[in-house]
Amino acid sequence: MAPQLNTLAEFDACLANAGDKLVVVDFTAAWCGPCQRIAPKVQELSEMTDIVVVKVDVDENQETAEKCKISSMPTFQFYKHGKLVHQFSGASEDQLLKSIAQHK
Repeated sequence: MAPQLNTLAEFDACLANAGDKLVVVDFTAAWCGPCQRIAPKVQELSEMTDIVVVKVDVDENQETAEKCKISSMPTFQFYKHGKLVHQFSGASEDQLLKSIAQHK
């Protein structure tokens, strides 16, 4: 199961501890229909061992959402070595898979 990061400190620690792995951050909200539709795919991806998949609920972790300049959900951000390398908004499974393949 993709862990949910509830604080900015948890978010920063996740990026710091990922090593060489690609970190995929799913910025989501409980009330967001498209977020709920893509959630099973995100869950499936979280079982991969060569990437780190985490969730940030924008209502419960506003500090991280603001730091990452999230304005729509779902937004997926991709980090490598603690740096943002890619992002997109929308519940596109194809875009999610292509982005992972391109950046991992």
